[in-house]
Amino acid sequence: MNADETAVATVLSQYQTALNGSDTQAVLKLYAPDGVFMPQHSRASVGTAALRQAYDAVFAAITLAVRFEIAEVRQIAPDWVLARTNSAGCTKNNATGGEGPEANQELFLFQKIGGAWKIARYCFCTTNPPRV
Repeated sequence: MNADETAVATVLSQYQTALNGSDTQAVLKLYAPDGVFMPQHSRASVGTAALRQAYDAVFAAITLAVRFEIAEVRQIAPDWVLARTNSAGCTKNNATGGEGPEANQELFLFQKIGGAWKIARYCFCTTNPPRV
């Protein structure tokens, strides 16, 4: 990986830490001001206010304990990097206390803003089989 791709890998590690800590503020620091979060089965959240609302809702509903594995990081332009990851671990339902496996594949688009890499777009979908 080149220096920019390595820097993006560091941001991915910070994102993992923020998710596992249910830390909306830490997540928001990693996003571009016009960042877009596109979770499975939900509408996209665009911009800081919408991102805050979306992540607050996620963290109110579940507690994550996941680990990201980087599948690829590719610089596609001087200020743009694409990253593909897989994550696995477990999710705790905060309402019921029930726990279950968590596994996703993710696609991130990073933009360099003011010399720092930020999440510009993020989309994920589960790789767990459907629950019956």
